[in-house]
Amino acid sequence: MGKLTTIDWVLNRVHDETVLMIGGFLGVGTPDSLIDGIVKKGVKNLTIIANDTCYPGMGIGKLVVNKQVKKLIVSHIGTNSETGRQMTAGEIEVELAPQGTLAERIRAGGAGLGGVLTPTGLGTVVAEGKKTIIANGKEFLLELPLRAQVALIKAYKADTRGNLLFRSSSRNFNPLMAAAADYVVAEVEHFVPEGDISPNEVMTPGIFVDNIILQEVYDNAVEVGKGGA
Repeated sequence: MGKLTTIDWVLNRVHDETVLMIGGFLGVGTPDSLIDGIVKKGVKNLTIIANDTCYPGMGIGKLVVNKQVKKLIVSHIGTNSETGRQMTAGEIEVELAPQGTLAERIRAGGAGLGGVLTPTGLGTVVAEGKKTIIANGKEFLLELPLRAQVALIKAYKADTRGNLLFRSSSRNFNPLMAAAADYVVAEVEHFVPEGDISPNEVMTPGIFVDNIILQEVYDNAVEVGKGGA
Protein backbone atom coordinates (compact mmCIF):
# COMPACT_ATOMS: atom_id res chain seq x y z
CA MET A 1 0.00 0.00 0.00
CA GLY A 2 3.07 2.24 -0.11
CA LYS A 3 2.64 5.42 1.87
CA LEU A 4 -0.93 4.83 3.04
CA THR A 5 -1.24 4.85 6.82
CA THR A 6 -3.67 5.66 9.64
CA ILE A 7 -4.52 8.89 11.41
CA ASP A 8 -3.15 7.45 14.66
CA TRP A 9 0.24 6.91 13.01
CA VAL A 10 0.29 10.51 11.81
CA LEU A 11 -0.77 11.89 15.19
CA ASN A 12 2.28 10.27 16.77
CA ARG A 13 4.23 13.06 15.03
CA VAL A 14 2.13 15.86 16.49
CA HIS A 15 2.93 16.87 20.07
CA ASP A 16 2.67 19.92 22.31
CA GLU A 17 4.64 22.84 20.80
CA THR A 18 4.67 21.34 17.28
CA VAL A 19 4.92 23.81 14.38
CA LEU A 20 2.24 22.88 11.84
CA MET A 21 1.40 24.02 8.35
CA ILE A 22 -2.22 23.34 7.45
CA GLY A 23 -3.54 23.77 3.93
CA GLY A 24 -6.83 25.32 2.95
CA PHE A 25 -8.65 28.56 2.22
CA LEU A 26 -11.65 29.17 4.50
CA GLY A 27 -12.01 25.42 4.88
CA VAL A 28 -11.66 24.60 1.17
CA GLY A 29 -8.80 22.14 0.76
CA THR A 30 -8.42 21.69 4.52
CA PRO A 31 -7.60 18.22 5.94
CA ASP A 32 -10.58 18.00 8.29
CA SER A 33 -10.02 14.39 9.39
CA LEU A 34 -6.50 15.23 10.54
CA ILE A 35 -7.67 18.35 12.35
CA ASP A 36 -10.37 16.33 14.11
CA GLY A 37 -7.69 13.87 15.15
CA ILE A 38 -5.61 16.66 16.69
CA VAL A 39 -8.66 17.95 18.54
CA LYS A 40 -9.25 14.47 19.95
CA LYS A 41 -5.61 14.07 20.96
CA GLY A 42 -5.70 17.38 22.81
CA VAL A 43 -2.15 18.57 22.12
CA LYS A 44 -1.55 22.21 23.06
CA ASN A 45 0.67 25.21 22.41
CA LEU A 46 0.72 24.59 18.68
CA THR A 47 2.15 27.08 16.21
CA ILE A 48 0.05 27.02 13.05
CA ILE A 49 1.00 28.46 9.68
CA ALA A 50 -2.05 28.74 7.45
CA ASN A 51 -3.93 31.14 5.22
CA ASP A 52 -6.68 31.75 7.80
CA THR A 53 -8.48 30.27 10.79
CA CYS A 54 -11.70 29.47 8.93
CA TYR A 55 -14.80 29.89 11.14
CA PRO A 56 -15.43 29.01 14.81
CA GLY A 57 -15.98 25.27 15.04
CA MET A 58 -14.83 24.57 11.47
CA GLY A 59 -11.42 23.51 10.19
CA ILE A 60 -8.56 25.26 11.96
CA GLY A 61 -11.20 27.17 13.89
CA LYS A 62 -11.79 24.02 15.97
CA LEU A 63 -8.20 24.17 17.23
CA VAL A 64 -8.58 27.84 18.08
CA VAL A 65 -11.87 27.40 19.94
CA ASN A 66 -10.39 24.43 21.80
CA LYS A 67 -7.46 26.66 22.86
CA GLN A 68 -4.83 24.34 21.44
CA VAL A 69 -2.99 27.08 19.55
CA LYS A 70 -0.22 29.28 20.96
CA LYS A 71 0.71 31.20 17.82
CA LEU A 72 -0.75 31.78 14.37
CA ILE A 73 1.02 32.95 11.24
CA VAL A 74 -1.84 33.75 8.85
CA SER A 75 -3.04 36.23 6.25
CA HIS A 76 -6.32 37.08 7.99
CA ILE A 77 -8.57 36.17 10.91
CA GLY A 78 -11.67 38.20 10.08
CA THR A 79 -13.97 35.22 9.59
CA ASN A 80 -13.27 33.80 13.04
CA SER A 81 -14.46 36.00 15.89
CA GLU A 82 -12.93 33.67 18.48
CA THR A 83 -9.45 34.16 17.01
CA GLY A 84 -9.91 37.92 17.31
CA ARG A 85 -11.19 37.62 20.87
CA GLN A 86 -8.25 35.47 21.96
CA MET A 87 -5.77 37.82 20.27
CA THR A 88 -7.26 40.89 21.97
CA ALA A 89 -7.24 39.09 25.33
CA GLY A 90 -3.59 38.11 24.92
CA GLU A 91 -4.45 34.41 24.87
CA ILE A 92 -2.96 33.78 21.44
CA GLU A 93 -0.19 35.38 19.39
CA VAL A 94 -1.13 36.31 15.83
CA GLU A 95 1.38 37.26 13.16
CA LEU A 96 -0.45 38.67 10.15
CA ALA A 97 1.16 38.55 6.72
CA PRO A 98 -0.21 39.71 3.38
CA GLN A 99 -1.51 36.67 1.55
CA GLY A 100 0.97 36.83 -1.33
CA THR A 101 3.83 37.40 1.08
CA LEU A 102 2.75 34.42 3.18
CA ALA A 103 2.67 32.20 0.10
CA GLU A 104 6.12 33.39 -0.98
CA ARG A 105 7.60 32.84 2.48
CA ILE A 106 6.34 29.26 2.42
CA ARG A 107 7.65 28.78 -1.11
CA ALA A 108 11.02 30.15 -0.01
CA GLY A 109 11.09 27.70 2.88
CA GLY A 110 10.49 24.82 0.50
CA ALA A 111 13.07 26.03 -2.02
CA GLY A 112 15.79 26.63 0.54
CA LEU A 113 15.94 30.38 -0.12
CA GLY A 114 17.13 32.89 2.44
CA GLY A 115 14.05 35.04 2.06
CA VAL A 116 12.03 37.07 -0.43
CA LEU A 117 11.98 40.78 -1.24
CA THR A 118 8.64 42.56 -1.52
CA PRO A 119 7.41 46.15 -1.44
CA THR A 120 4.14 44.99 0.14
CA GLY A 121 3.79 46.33 3.67
CA LEU A 122 6.33 49.16 3.45
CA GLY A 123 5.28 52.01 5.70
CA THR A 124 2.78 49.88 7.61
CA VAL A 125 2.80 47.78 10.77
CA VAL A 126 3.79 44.82 8.57
CA ALA A 127 7.26 46.38 8.25
CA GLU A 128 7.86 46.77 11.99
CA GLY A 129 11.05 45.02 13.09
CA LYS A 130 11.95 43.86 9.58
CA LYS A 131 14.99 44.65 7.47
CA THR A 132 14.67 46.71 4.33
CA ILE A 133 16.92 46.32 1.31
CA ILE A 134 17.53 48.65 -1.63
CA ALA A 135 17.64 46.81 -4.97
CA ASN A 136 17.74 48.56 -8.34
CA GLY A 137 17.03 51.81 -6.57
CA LYS A 138 13.84 50.55 -4.93
CA GLU A 139 13.13 49.70 -1.30
CA PHE A 140 11.91 46.23 -0.34
CA LEU A 141 11.08 44.36 2.83
CA LEU A 142 13.07 41.23 3.51
CA GLU A 143 10.55 38.53 4.43
CA LEU A 144 12.09 35.43 5.96
CA PRO A 145 11.18 31.88 4.84
CA LEU A 146 8.73 29.68 6.72
CA ARG A 147 9.07 25.99 7.43
CA ALA A 148 7.21 23.59 9.71
CA GLN A 149 7.89 20.34 11.49
CA VAL A 150 4.68 18.86 10.09
CA ALA A 151 2.50 19.82 7.11
CA LEU A 152 -1.08 18.59 6.94
CA ILE A 153 -2.47 18.98 3.43
CA LYS A 154 -5.56 17.88 1.51
CA ALA A 155 -5.71 16.42 -2.01
CA TYR A 156 -8.42 14.89 -4.14
CA LYS A 157 -6.44 11.82 -5.20
CA ALA A 158 -3.14 10.09 -4.40
CA ASP A 159 -1.38 7.03 -5.76
CA THR A 160 0.84 4.55 -3.93
CA ARG A 161 3.91 6.67 -4.72
CA GLY A 162 2.36 9.67 -3.01
CA ASN A 163 1.79 11.67 -6.18
CA LEU A 164 -1.08 14.09 -5.60
CA LEU A 165 -3.85 15.60 -7.68
CA PHE A 166 -5.84 18.53 -6.31
CA ARG A 167 -9.31 19.58 -7.40
CA SER A 168 -10.08 23.16 -8.46
CA SER A 169 -9.56 25.83 -5.80
CA SER A 170 -8.70 23.28 -3.10
CA ARG A 171 -5.20 23.38 -4.58
CA ASN A 172 -4.53 26.79 -2.89
CA PHE A 173 -1.69 26.57 -0.31
CA ASN A 174 -1.39 22.77 -0.30
CA PRO A 175 1.37 22.27 -2.92
CA LEU A 176 3.52 25.02 -1.39
CA MET A 177 3.26 23.50 2.07
CA ALA A 178 4.12 20.03 0.79
CA ALA A 179 7.64 21.28 0.06
CA ALA A 180 8.16 23.26 3.26
CA ALA A 181 7.94 20.78 6.14
CA ASP A 182 10.05 18.00 7.62
CA TYR A 183 7.11 15.57 7.61
CA VAL A 184 4.24 15.83 5.14
CA VAL A 185 0.97 13.91 5.25
CA ALA A 186 -1.80 14.22 2.69
CA GLU A 187 -5.43 13.50 3.48
CA VAL A 188 -7.11 12.31 0.27
CA GLU A 189 -10.56 11.35 -0.96
CA HIS A 190 -9.30 8.67 -3.36
CA PHE A 191 -6.29 6.34 -3.21
CA VAL A 192 -5.31 4.63 -6.47
CA PRO A 193 -2.56 2.33 -7.78
CA GLU A 194 0.63 3.74 -9.25
CA GLY A 195 0.01 4.78 -12.84
CA ASP A 196 -3.63 5.74 -12.37
CA ILE A 197 -2.64 9.39 -12.14
CA SER A 198 -1.17 10.58 -15.41
CA PRO A 199 2.22 12.30 -15.12
CA ASN A 200 0.57 15.34 -16.71
CA GLU A 201 -1.95 15.45 -13.83
CA VAL A 202 0.54 15.25 -10.97
CA MET A 203 0.47 18.53 -9.05
CA THR A 204 2.68 17.48 -6.14
CA PRO A 205 5.26 14.74 -6.79
CA GLY A 206 5.34 11.89 -4.32
CA ILE A 207 8.90 12.69 -3.27
CA PHE A 208 7.46 15.49 -1.12
CA VAL A 209 4.86 13.29 0.60
CA ASP A 210 5.76 11.01 3.50
CA ASN A 211 2.35 9.52 4.27
CA ILE A 212 -1.24 9.44 3.03
CA ILE A 213 -4.46 8.94 4.94
CA LEU A 214 -7.93 8.44 3.56
CA GLN A 215 -10.47 11.07 4.52
CA GLU A 216 -12.81 9.92 7.26
CA VAL A 217 -16.38 11.09 7.61
CA TYR A 218 -17.45 11.56 11.22
CA ASP A 219 -21.01 11.81 12.45
CA ASN A 220 -21.25 15.60 12.77
CA ALA A 221 -17.45 15.57 12.97
CA VAL A 222 -15.71 16.35 16.26
CA GLU A 223 -17.28 18.85 18.63
CA VAL A 224 -14.79 21.34 20.02
CA GLY A 225 -14.35 21.37 23.73
CA LYS A 226 -14.55 17.57 23.81
CA GLY A 227 -11.12 16.71 22.48
CA GLY A 228 -9.28 16.59 25.79
CA ALA A 229 -7.81 20.07 25.48
